[in-house]
Amino acid sequence: MMPRERLRIAVQKSGRLSEPCFDLLDRCGLRFRRSRDGLFCYGDGEPVDLLLVRDDDIPGLIAQGVCDLGIVGRNVLAENAAARQTALQCLRSLAFGACRLVIAVPQDMAYAGGGSLARLRIATSYPNLLRDWLSANGVDAEIVTLAGSVEIAPRLGTADAICDLVQSGATLAANQLREVDRVLDSEAVLVGSATLPADGRRDAIELLLRRIDGVVRVRGSRLLLLQAARASVEAIVAVLPGAPSATVLQMDGQPGQVMLQALCADELGWRQLEAIQRAGARELFVLPVERALA
Repeated sequence: MMPRERLRIAVQKSGRLSEPCFDLLDRCGLRFRRSRDGLFCYGDGEPVDLLLVRDDDIPGLIAQGVCDLGIVGRNVLAENAAARQTALQCLRSLAFGACRLVIAVPQDMAYAGGGSLARLRIATSYPNLLRDWLSANGVDAEIVTLAGSVEIAPRLGTADAICDLVQSGATLAANQLREVDRVLDSEAVLVGSATLPADGRRDAIELLLRRIDGVVRVRGSRLLLLQAARASVEAIVAVLPGAPSATVLQMDGQPGQVMLQALCADELGWRQLEAIQRAGARELFVLPVERALA
């Protein structure tokens, strides 16, 4: 394989991680031009390109050296590790795509722990993670491996229970299933091979990691700006959501009056703002925060 000078990242072409993945890269200042076939994105400005693929293919593409990094769910990384197929490392948690891999059974089935699954058939797309969980819990059960539509297996009579990814639980309820045990908490992660490239691509990786840190650290945060009498500062800080550190600046020509700014990670709804106002604040402004550099 010819050496590459540009960093190549494998990302999900479509699915639950696709849109937030592109949003993250956009917030990192990365711009792309998509190829006509829709499978490749050429980076503008930075030496970073994207390959758009199925998420299950990403670990293999990294192992083969086709891509340097990938963005997948932690469930995919863990399944790959459990299968001992490739040696990948998690470089960053990306704070989106939260879900969980769970055991679910029919709503009318009694469940008193993993032992209730003994000698039953469990359908899943994650046979290696399920096998490890069953072993850890001392359960002897049959694993039925399916590529998709796992939740309908009990209704079709091909399984007695399932092990599948869940976000809200609505799909389980629609198929008369209930969650009874948790195998893994998952979210989107940035992964790479156990040994990262040592050429010019390493600089692009370090640049990307710095920018991801700057985006993830303030994701969902709001910058609060307000004016107040200095005597009110202590009372105002006491009601700020999330107990952030506040910066207090003296206002020119107005003795005893200050400008206060604080980065709030928690919600700043109307009730929070009204409580801050009652504590002595005035001229309150709430601004979105897209990125930060330490």
